[in-house]
Amino acid sequence: QVQLVESGGGLVQAGDSLRLACAASGRTISSYTMGWFRQAPGKEREFVAAISRSPTISNYSDSVKGRFTISRDNAKNTVYLQMNSLKPEDTAVYYCGRNLLGIGSAYQEVGYDYWGQGTQVTVSS
Repeated sequence: QVQLVESGGGLVQAGDSLRLACAASGRTISSYTMGWFRQAPGKEREFVAAISRSPTISNYSDSVKGRFTISRDNAKNTVYLQMNSLKPEDTAVYYCGRNLLGIGSAYQEVGYDYWGQGTQVTVSS
């Protein structure tokens, strides 16, 4: 059993930065690809970024590429999402998940077996 807890969300202005954290407990996540998804009101959950186990490979959605950076600290059993140059369209609940299928298909929800409860990010214009 793995518990994932996201933190770091909040209300910011356009152009600001936030760093989200996803802390895992129960079991190590170092051997797994981890991903971030987000869900805006009235929309389906969408892929944001994913990071493979070491040596790490990262993938990003086109909408966040160049602005967001995903990283992991296996010693802390934590995955991060650094979000820079935030835009109002980044407003959503952000979720982290553990992926079983690897980085190649990490953009799809189907490969995830554990999710956190989410953290709200609101970007005002």
